[in-house]
This record gives sequence, structure tokens and C-alpha cells, in this order.
Amino acid sequence: MLIQLSIRDIVLIERLDLAFETGLSVLTGETGAGKSILLDSLSLALGGRGDGGLVRHGEDKGQVTAVFDVAGDHGARRLLRENGIDDDGDLIFRRIQSADGRTRASINDQPVSVQLMRQAGQLLVEIHGQHDDRALIDTDAHRMLLDAFAGLGDEVQRLSGLYRTWRDAERAFKAHRAKVEAAAREADYIRASVEELEALSPRDGEEDELAEQRSRMQKSERIAGDISEASEFLNGNASPVPLIASLVRRLERKSHEAPGLLEETVEFLDQALNHLSNAQMEVEAALRRTEFDPRELERVEERLFALRAAGRKYSVAVADLPALAEKMVADLADLDAGEERLAELEKIAAAAKIEYDRAAVELSEKRRHGAEGLAAAVMAELPALKLERARFMVEVASDADAATAEGIDTVEFHVQTNPGTRPGSIMKVASGGELSRFLLALKVALADRGSAPTLVFDEIDTGVGGAVADAIGQRLKRLSDKVQVLSVTHAPQVAARAATHLLISKGPAGEGSDKIATRVATMEPEHRTEEIARMLAGASVTDEARAAAKRLLSGNG
Repeated sequence: MLIQLSIRDIVLIERLDLAFETGLSVLTGETGAGKSILLDSLSLALGGRGDGGLVRHGEDKGQVTAVFDVAGDHGARRLLRENGIDDDGDLIFRRIQSADGRTRASINDQPVSVQLMRQAGQLLVEIHGQHDDRALIDTDAHRMLLDAFAGLGDEVQRLSGLYRTWRDAERAFKAHRAKVEAAAREADYIRASVEELEALSPRDGEEDELAEQRSRMQKSERIAGDISEASEFLNGNASPVPLIASLVRRLERKSHEAPGLLEETVEFLDQALNHLSNAQMEVEAALRRTEFDPRELERVEERLFALRAAGRKYSVAVADLPALAEKMVADLADLDAGEERLAELEKIAAAAKIEYDRAAVELSEKRRHGAEGLAAAVMAELPALKLERARFMVEVASDADAATAEGIDTVEFHVQTNPGTRPGSIMKVASGGELSRFLLALKVALADRGSAPTLVFDEIDTGVGGAVADAIGQRLKRLSDKVQVLSVTHAPQVAARAATHLLISKGPAGEGSDKIATRVATMEPEHRTEEIARMLAGASVTDEARAAAKRLLSGNG
């Protein structure tokens, strides 16, 4: 329920803090006192359209804060949690309206979009007026109200699940059928491609292996000549090794003739011979390592070129050829086994459709039964609202070809305002005053089902008086036993039934001020008599009016 409304610098309101209680609260006051400003302010806090003209003259911005206390499992809290908004404690809706037209919205001091604020606000408050058609213009709302009255929420949720299952099965069937049809159109190409790829038999990483092997062979081919030349020099007829060895032997024989002269030279020449011997062995080994079969290089190159040609042909990287081959084999398997799988998917979709249809028909029957009960409940309220000659009907039209997650039914409220006239859509047939009374009867019939926790009625008693106004007051009082009800009224019969009476007035903003401000005061019991007497008598309150006001209050206390 709405527990507090704070308004700062909106139109004629400078500063206003209102606390609301459970039950029925009425707002009364003379025409032009500012009752509509309160509702416009509340609407702004609930995500209504912003307007720079709402800001009090001379101010840069205005602000409205609405505070709600609702159960932990209420839909508004769930919506906020789904959108990452902290919902601990009371729900605080705040809207700041700038004079330049810009607005800022927050819930629990967290910035939100106006759209989210509006969605959450619709779950908390419904505002209805004599010319307000929001609750009755949308046939989807009619269906939801009927389902709420008949207690069909679980059935609708189950049907929604069956609808998703059916539609998912249909999508799977259609997707597979498209795949099979596409594969059939390309069957010859796919088979030829599979044969080619199977013959090629590409392996993961094969291109890199071949490229490395080819590079190694090409490098070996380039340096093999130099190594061979070195081998020929060291090991051939022109090798310096025999010459150096002979020279070492001669020097060794002569070294004893000249001690200390040739020993070091002989030692260096011995070392040179050893190094040359090692070089001979290493160059021979290197020469053996560079040896390869030229036909092997040709085979590697042919394989590498074949792989790369296949990659170009199929517009994929060589590394992706194995995966492509697997996919094409799978496509062929889909084609070969496609008809069998297609028939299976078709059966699954058909079975899901049958189950949905059965549940949808059952729900339609329950809706028709509920429609009779809802129509009867509304009809029971009409005589006292001076609509005794009117008829209220709940039309349920079913169309199996227009299946949705909510069923196959279109629900629409029809009325016949007078015998002999043609029944029709409630929005087309009922006048503004009749519409508000039909709406009130509907809300009473629904009680706390299908309604927000706070209902606001804006002068729905306009144009009626006496017994009809009293009947409206009775029904608002009954409604307030289930939900919080706020009513802007000019009818004393309605005001007398309120648990809380708020008087709206306007006057100077302060002593000596030339500005006008709207004020709201909670009336004490002793002051209510005078206000209700004013509503009965007009500007000049008589003793008779006061006596009548006392009777109204005592009769409704």
C-alpha cells in the first residue's frame, strides 16, 4: 500500500508530506483547490509523463516521492530484483522534474529508467477516473481480469509452458527439415567432396609438418655442395694431411740435432693434424646428414600443394580441412538418416501441439464458466449503481489458429446499457459516467483479485447523487476491506464512509505572500461534519446541512 507521498515545488504545491492509512481515504475540497495536482504528482512518481510545466513557478525543479509497503513476494519486488534493484524495506519511488523538461527517476535511491518505474508503478497503483479507460480498453487486460476472478493463474502458467514446448519442437522440426532439404539439393556435390577429402585424408597439423620438412630439405640441398667441396679438400688427393704428416716426421728426426729449436713447432703441427682429422670426420658426418632422396622432396611438395589446393577449393584454411571433412560426412549422414529423424521430430511437435490444444480447450471451458460467474457478480452490483436496466457480459471467443502462450481465447467485456439496444464493447457503448460505474462494479466483483494493492478513483461519482452516490460509497468501502482505496470525491455520501478524510485547500503560500499554495489537512472527526455539510449545501452551510452531515457520519461510522 501507499504509506507516504511527499511533494516539493509541483504546480501550486510548495511543500507537502502526506501519510496514508489502510482502508478508504477520501480527498475533498472545492473545485480548483488542487485535487488533480495530487494525482498528477502521484502519477509522476509512478513513471507518468513528465512535463516542465509541472514545476512550481520560479523554481528550477520539483520532486515527488512515493513510499510503498508491500509483501516480500509482491510482483513489484520481483520485477525490481530481476532488474538488479535492491528491494529491502519500503519501496521508495522518487522522480525529479526539471523546469527544462528533463526528469530523473530512482527507486530505493538507485537510478532507473522511466519505463521500469512505470512497470513497477502499474503493479502498485491503479488510477481510475470517469474518463479513464486504461483498465477497460485492452482486451488482454480483460482476459487477465477474468483469469484472476476464476483463479486460473496456475492453468495459464502451465499452458504457457506447453506452448513453449510446442513452439520449440516446431522450430526444431522446421530447422531440421530445412537442413535436410538443403543437403538434398547439394547431395551430389557433398558426396563428391567427401570422396575427394577421404582420398586426400588430411591430418591435423600436417601442413606445418610438411612445410618444415620441405624447408629442411631445401636448405640441405643448398649447402650440400659446399660440404662436399670441404670433404673433397680434406679427404681427396689434394688433402694437406699427408703433406703435414710427412713434414712432422722429418722435423721430429731433425729435432735431436738442435735441441730446443723444433719441439714447439712439432707440437703445434701435431695439434693441427688432430684438428684436421676431427674436421674430416665431422664433414663426412655432415655430408651424410644432408643426403636425402630427391624423390622424397618431390613427394612432400606434391602433398603440400595438394592440401593447399583443397583449402583454396573449399575456401578454408588447410588446418580446417579435417573438420570440413567431418562436417560433410555428418551432412551426408543427416541426409541419409534425415527422413527418419524428420519424421521423429514431426511426431514430437505434433504430440506437443495435441497436448497444448487439449489444455487450451480445457482452459477455454474454465474461462467460459468463470465468465458467467464474473458477469453475474458484476450484474449483482449494477442495480444499486442505477444501472439496473443494463447488462454486463464477458464474451470469450476461441480461435485455435490464433494460439498464444495465454491460450486461444480473446476475452472482451460487453455491455447493453438499455433493453432493446445492441450490446457492444464496453468502451464503445458506455458513457463516461456509466463506464466509471461499470469499472467500480468490476473492481468490487474482483475484490483483491487482479488489482494493484492501491486503487485510486478520481471523481467517479461525478454526475450522480443520492442513492447512487451512497451505493458508490458502499462499494468503495467494501473494496477498502481488501485493498487500499483513495477516492477524490464531491459526493458527501462517499466522503462519510472514509476511514481517513483529507481536505484540500489553497491560499497564500505564507503571511504577506502573493503566491498561492495548495495545502492538505487530515480532518479530525469534529471537523468532518462541517466539510460534509459544505459538500451537501455548497458555499452557504446551513444547520439543516450540518444535521444531515451528522446523520451521514453516524450512519457510516
